Amino acid sequence: MRLSLADLVVLAVAFLLLGYAMTRSGGTTPIENILASSLITPGAINPDVTQSTIRSTICVRGWTATVRPPSAFTSALKLRQMETYGETGPPSAYQEDHLISLELGGSPTDPRNLWPEPYPRAAQVDQIENALNHRVCAGEMRLADAQAAEAALKHEEG
Repeated sequence: MRLSLADLVVLAVAFLLLGYAMTRSGGTTPIENILASSLITPGAINPDVTQSTIRSTICVRGWTATVRPPSAFTSALKLRQMETYGETGPPSAYQEDHLISLELGGSPTDPRNLWPEPYPRAAQVDQIENALNHRVCAGEMRLADAQAAEAALKHEEG
């Protein structure tokens, strides 16, 4: 099948309109990474997670689900924090993320430990959090060192 010049122009216009519609809806427009503010989001620790309790907390598969806050809580907080951070993108383009992740013993509900992290960076950082958890649980890294590394990452690189 051979396309005429008119067919190619129609296809090009259709792709341009599709791209415009997607950016207007917030569907695929990437939002620039933002740094977690050390003043607004310094991080907070779950007092139940210490170096001596990791085998019964963060190193237990599925443990984070037992402490994860409900989405109604994080969704409402995300909207307030987006305003505080000056973020104007669509809320769906952000994950209300824990500065010190639940996987590393961060406080589940303390607002000082949560911030609106844009996608796709939020998904990338999830992989780093999992790797740090693995290192702590394998005895390769102390919990406090992993928590400090994670906080530094989000304060310095987003």
